Amino acid sequence: MRKLLAADIGGTKTLLGLYEPTVPRPRRVASKAFGTLDYDDLPAMIAAFLERESTKPDEIDSASIGVAGPVFDDAATLTNVPWKVDTRKVKERFSFSRVLLLNDLQAMAYSVPVLYASEVHVLQDGKPLPDGNIAVIAAGTGLGEALLHNVGGRFIPSPSEGGHADFAARNEREIVLLRDLVVRYGRADVERVVSGPGLVNIYRVAHVERCVAGIDIGDSDAPAAISAAALDRRCAGCVETLSMFVEAYGAEAGNLAIRVVSTGGVFVGGGIAPKILPALANGTFMRAFRAKPPLDAMMSAIPVKVILNSEAGLLGAAVFASKH
Repeated sequence: MRKLLAADIGGTKTLLGLYEPTVPRPRRVASKAFGTLDYDDLPAMIAAFLERESTKPDEIDSASIGVAGPVFDDAATLTNVPWKVDTRKVKERFSFSRVLLLNDLQAMAYSVPVLYASEVHVLQDGKPLPDGNIAVIAAGTGLGEALLHNVGGRFIPSPSEGGHADFAARNEREIVLLRDLVVRYGRADVERVVSGPGLVNIYRVAHVERCVAGIDIGDSDAPAAISAAALDRRCAGCVETLSMFVEAYGAEAGNLAIRVVSTGGVFVGGGIAPKILPALANGTFMRAFRAKPPLDAMMSAIPVKVILNSEAGLLGAAVFASKH
């Protein structure tokens, strides 16, 4: 059986995987995480992966690549990485019969219908409507959003660049953050708040006193350090930072749910959510999500789940390849 090659290219790391094209959920044969900028381009990374797995290009039927950015004319320039991914160059290098390119959150959306119950954590059971759409939101190096249109009971994933929409401040402390972002960047898009770098941006305004956790916000692991200090309650400023982050995340998830009328559910993916699950599950996220009068009742009925499968985007890319 010829295999599928799947890729999930993010701003920090890239996942590559080999799958058997079983239906409805392709079976993973192997996967490997790479530092995205450890390679000059995607073909070089794919070559290293195939060599590692002792797999020849002619053993692969098709490749499916999820990228963190908009896709135009079978190519994409990544939003947070100086890479351009072009399906034609990948196809020329390896002679794959097909090379498919899609937005990374659209790829993650393809995984949603085939996720196991053990691969999600329920924040709100809700009451899904059989004809309802589904929304997907995922914070990591950036903020991604996507939706699954319910067309006659069949879900059709569609991409979005909603993470770059304007940040909507809801209270005085978020107004302070908004002003800082505008001064610092010239514009405050929601990704400047709900993402790993967003945690650092919030940290700057949430610390009215010195950070007792001794975090250097210039370090690449600063977002993880801030979250850890907050969860351990080692620093009041870090606790405030994570609280603001979780509220903003919940509010934006609610905004997305309203925009796409996702009465079928909202799925929260990305690398950050599973790592801060206690903070997402303590009620702060869902209060911000539901606080949308006059639609409070609708919001309270929407199922909300955190995706625990760290390879959901990779799996979704494989699902996409198996369907096309």
